[in-house]
Amino acid sequence: MTDNDKTTRTTCPYCGVGCGVLATRREDGTVTVAGDPHHPANFGRLCSKGSALGETLSLDDRLLYPEIAGKRSDWDTALDLVAGKFTEAIRDHGPDSVAFYVSGQILTEDYYVANKLMKGFIGSANIDTNSRLCMASSVAGHRRAFGTDTVPGTYEDLELADLVVLVGSNLAWCHPVLFQRLEAAKASNPALRVVVIDPRRTATCAIADLHLALKPDTDVALFNGLLSFLAESNALNKIYINRFTEGFHKSLEIAGPCEIGAIAEATGLERRDIALFYKMVARTEKTVTVYSQGVNQSVAGTDKVNAIINTHLATGRIGKPGMGPFSVTGQPNAMGGREVGGLANMLAGHMELENAHHRRVVKDFWQSPVIADKPGLKAVDLFKAVGAGRIKALWIMATSPVDSLPDADSVAEALRVCPFVVVSEVTRTADTVPFADVLLPAAAWGEKDGTVTNSERRISRQRPFLELPGEARPDWWQMNEAARKMGFGEAFSYGNAAGIFREHAALSDYRNGGSRDFDIGAYKDVSDTHYDSLPPFQWPQAAESPPADTRFFSNGGFFTEGRKGRFVPVAFQAPRRRERAYPFILNTGRVRDQWHTMTRTAKTARLMSHIAEPFAEIHPDDAARLGIAAAELVEVKSPHGSVIVRALLTPRVRKGEVYVPMHWTDQFASRARIDAVVAPETDPHSGQPGSKFTPVAVSRVSMAWFGFAVLRERPSEIRADYWAIAPIEGGYRLEFAGRIKPDFQTVSASLGSFGDDRICIEDAAERLSRQAYWDGDLLQAAFFFSAGPVEVSRQWACGLLAAAPGRKDLRSQILAGRAPADRPDCGAIVCSCFQVGCNQITEAARCGADSVMAIGETLQAGTNCGSCRSEIQTLLDEIAKENVNDTDIAQAG
Repeated sequence: MTDNDKTTRTTCPYCGVGCGVLATRREDGTVTVAGDPHHPANFGRLCSKGSALGETLSLDDRLLYPEIAGKRSDWDTALDLVAGKFTEAIRDHGPDSVAFYVSGQILTEDYYVANKLMKGFIGSANIDTNSRLCMASSVAGHRRAFGTDTVPGTYEDLELADLVVLVGSNLAWCHPVLFQRLEAAKASNPALRVVVIDPRRTATCAIADLHLALKPDTDVALFNGLLSFLAESNALNKIYINRFTEGFHKSLEIAGPCEIGAIAEATGLERRDIALFYKMVARTEKTVTVYSQGVNQSVAGTDKVNAIINTHLATGRIGKPGMGPFSVTGQPNAMGGREVGGLANMLAGHMELENAHHRRVVKDFWQSPVIADKPGLKAVDLFKAVGAGRIKALWIMATSPVDSLPDADSVAEALRVCPFVVVSEVTRTADTVPFADVLLPAAAWGEKDGTVTNSERRISRQRPFLELPGEARPDWWQMNEAARKMGFGEAFSYGNAAGIFREHAALSDYRNGGSRDFDIGAYKDVSDTHYDSLPPFQWPQAAESPPADTRFFSNGGFFTEGRKGRFVPVAFQAPRRRERAYPFILNTGRVRDQWHTMTRTAKTARLMSHIAEPFAEIHPDDAARLGIAAAELVEVKSPHGSVIVRALLTPRVRKGEVYVPMHWTDQFASRARIDAVVAPETDPHSGQPGSKFTPVAVSRVSMAWFGFAVLRERPSEIRADYWAIAPIEGGYRLEFAGRIKPDFQTVSASLGSFGDDRICIEDAAERLSRQAYWDGDLLQAAFFFSAGPVEVSRQWACGLLAAAPGRKDLRSQILAGRAPADRPDCGAIVCSCFQVGCNQITEAARCGADSVMAIGETLQAGTNCGSCRSEIQTLLDEIAKENVNDTDIAQAG
């Protein structure tokens, strides 16, 4: 570091863990990122995505000025048009003819202004958020049980517990730093047990003492059975039930008796595993149940949440150290959005839209002319209304609904027919951008100034350390200026984010007096200077109260009308039957090193090196029955749409189920937008889509040829029936295939001009071709074609463009498609930080490095961000099994 380097404390823009980040801007303009050792969410830890943030800050794809109808404009003209179109629609068709669709990627201050404008001045509640897709069922479940949307515990509870139950949560990949904290706690506390409840065997199972691979959407049956078991085993906290709750007996009656056989039949689990799980919970006072998208993203998601909460209310294991139900959110500011009413059925300050007193509180505080008095359209219904012509003007901020909403092709069609669409975006490559009538350049991470709230109710600052590029502006500023042009200037006179935060804090304090859970009144008079230096803090922080970390409900104090926690009776409804035409169940989710639609993470070759191509996990028995071989292409199809992805045969998924990740868009693959396949069915209470359960058909896709290439430049067009592209050091890697027998020279020529300096081998009969092109001593491209999936060492080939120029007499070695003997193939990347592959780990293990720690000492793998440690352990377990089998065979011989 030099004296001119500057370090800024800020917060990671990825998952809901909310890690503190130290961003150091070097004198040469580069940015390095490290974990903040003083931030109470991560204490210096970062995952692979957070560690690579400095590599994602390029401006090559940035929107730098407003555009109208695809042509450059200026802010005044663009916002005049936005204000005019919204005002016109409201005048002619009423306030419900306009809508905002926002995102857990925006900051609390952005969310606050959007919510205030829509609900308090336009007078509609038609503002919803992509957070509807990840945690709306938790919100609904919390409100039913607690009277408000309150997460009772803290991250520390995972470390203080003796039993951690992870339900529908691949914590190792989706919340890696929280997983690392749990991993460290388990290492230091031999009594700590971990149960993973998930249909798939995920990376998180590496830490599990018990994995319950239940049938999808049968969680209610499992937890209703647990409630009954607790009652029948005399494991209830009757004092807590009688003093602080209501509705227990009705919930127990609906749950029915604990019949292990019936529960096993419903869930597909072994009786002994169910019994073991129930006994572990009954006997362990310090139990935390962590749940995430596998619970929330379901048409029964709210009932799942309440079935879990019921077991904690019944035992009084809530709000105490090491105890409680714990919802972990997917996005960096899903919680902040909930605090300011970012959902269509909520008001700011955790107040209720349906509550007349709360509406009066908010209206009086804002001095607004009107207040929305009925819920607005939730995400799925909102875009159905757009398609039906009921929404005349729509403003989309920081999200791409044509990729992330279910039945995504219908969403794209809805945007195509919408009379007026505004898109506030960072990147011009987002799939929603082509539908914008007005395109507004937004501030990105590193430029934003405001706050976010993590999953444990901790508010942290996101601070800018980069200048706003071009004419980019914060989202709050855009809405503030539009509101002024709509005639609401007096209420939208914010000069900075600090002023918005002060108002947000003051509203939380207004007429509260302990009647509402969300209260940060201690900061209603915070100065700009104090705001700039604001340390992370956990709410509530009422005015004139000393700062403290808190838990809720250990001694009651719920926010229901009678101040008692509510048991919610939930009846198990068997998942809908699979149709003959769609016999598989589709599950969707994340991969370790990618985030949402990859607009940020795909900028770094390091993160793309782990998994570079969309895939479908299929059980080997299903694949054999369907005639699908490893690495072949498959179509996954529902009545709504289809994708073509690579087949990954693995017993990690149950028979009859298939898993496809959510990240790939039209920017990175020819047909891999999996949400085009997902059914638009939603939970009746929360409106959250059931993204984990869609009946689909799976079939082999016949291709005449397959290709793999490394290219110095990204092709402007890829003429292939299937393709997937990813950045690598020095260029791009391309997987592609076609249905018609090709001329391979024509195929390669269609991808760019590489010059005449080339070598090539061809075998037309075998449909095999390998080509390499140079410009001087610099390799420009290498192509590998075959009749089946290309057998080439990917990691070796991806290193060719970054390698130093080689001798001309060794050029032909490239066409061999594998690393030379003096440079062993590292294999598929496991550790992104140090680019360590599975072959290297296997070799080290066979040489005696038989633990994760030993692998780290030998190869450094797992010693930086730690996100890969569970995968290393899984690989070591597989190697150990192979060694045992080899020993058994030798002994039998």
